[in-house]
Amino acid sequence: MNLLSINDQPQRYPPSYYASNIQPLEDCPPAAGDLHCDICVIGGGFTGLSTALHLAQRGYTVRLLEAQRVGFGASGRNGGQVGQGQRLDQDELEQMFGDSRAMELWQIGRAAPALVRELAASNLVHADFHPGVIHADHRQRYVSHSRAYVDKMRAKYGYDQISFLDKKSLGELVNSNAYFGGTLDMGAGHIDPLQFSLGLARMAQANGAIIHENSLVTDIEEGKQVVVKTDKARISADYLVLACNGYIGDLHRDVTRHVMPINNYIVATEPLSVEARANILAKNFAVADSKFVVNYFRFSDDNRMLFGGTESYRYKFPKDIASKVRKPMTEIFPQLAQVKIDYSWGGTLGITMNRMPHFERYGQGNIVSMSGFSGSGVAMGTLSGQIAAELISGQAERFDIMAQIPTPKFPGGKMMRHPLLVLAMLWYSLRDKL
Repeated sequence: MNLLSINDQPQRYPPSYYASNIQPLEDCPPAAGDLHCDICVIGGGFTGLSTALHLAQRGYTVRLLEAQRVGFGASGRNGGQVGQGQRLDQDELEQMFGDSRAMELWQIGRAAPALVRELAASNLVHADFHPGVIHADHRQRYVSHSRAYVDKMRAKYGYDQISFLDKKSLGELVNSNAYFGGTLDMGAGHIDPLQFSLGLARMAQANGAIIHENSLVTDIEEGKQVVVKTDKARISADYLVLACNGYIGDLHRDVTRHVMPINNYIVATEPLSVEARANILAKNFAVADSKFVVNYFRFSDDNRMLFGGTESYRYKFPKDIASKVRKPMTEIFPQLAQVKIDYSWGGTLGITMNRMPHFERYGQGNIVSMSGFSGSGVAMGTLSGQIAAELISGQAERFDIMAQIPTPKFPGGKMMRHPLLVLAMLWYSLRDKL
């Protein structure tokens, strides 16, 4: 079973709102013949494109191989939220690794949205970065933690762009009875993810990187030089960067043991009036709630509600995605019950057991893998490309900090790890209701 094709048509973006509104790249022909480069990158999402861009800026020859189209996978389908910090909050990181390492991870994570904002300012990126992400507590018992967390981030980490929202102040921003309080982070933000992906590709090309679409990798041979094979090409490179995330499949078995694919779904409504939009979200902020199976939403620039929620653990997408997502959307916003849904789509992301990214070097140290962003890929996937470029250029500090995070293997081996994941996710889904 190939996740690159089971839910999608070859060389065609999914029927998403994002894909309806893009300026495609100029021709990126498949790789063909015997080729050589300093670095070969597999994967045309945020991580791979950012890697290609930052290495090309440093003068390396780079070839990027994408099995489908640039931004075809999760990078072009997600909710567009650009989070601050790591996937786990600082309380959890302190408990896991101690204060010193937690501070290092905070500094790395804080650089991620700043990099997205910087790159989005390029005239080759046709997408605006909008500041502001609300974390909304769906249980009253979580509110005191949100208040304490804001105080801690300001006092201990010197981070003053986060503020506490009580029920009244949250209600003034998010017109729903589903939430009891939360936080507002003005250092985080949101962006059109597919436009941002295509912008990264244009920037990489402008700096000399060569992008090959429709170039499915079939084999990797390790050695002093890595050899990457497709059905039409043989590419030899000094370094290989694996940037496949949830689509890694069996391309590298060790990465697959640490990173699992799950599916998530989004809808885009018809455009709403200015008044109707203000009756949902008073300001142009994105929102993610405190459920384990997160609901996340924001408005597009043309006033469509973009609402993401629900997950599935079978590899095939459901037939009626719109109905599946409409349920949580109207539970949170009953005022959207009669609104038409114009677009609905699914995507596959990569998760790890502890929700922290999996960074690793393989082979003779010249195969670099970064994946398992667990829903934080817009920010951390983009930053990972910059970190990979640092590593290959001889500056390993940030990569090594991330690589030292233990990301346990999924239990059960090849046959049982997926059923065990399904059981665990169903338990957490049930916990959201308690």
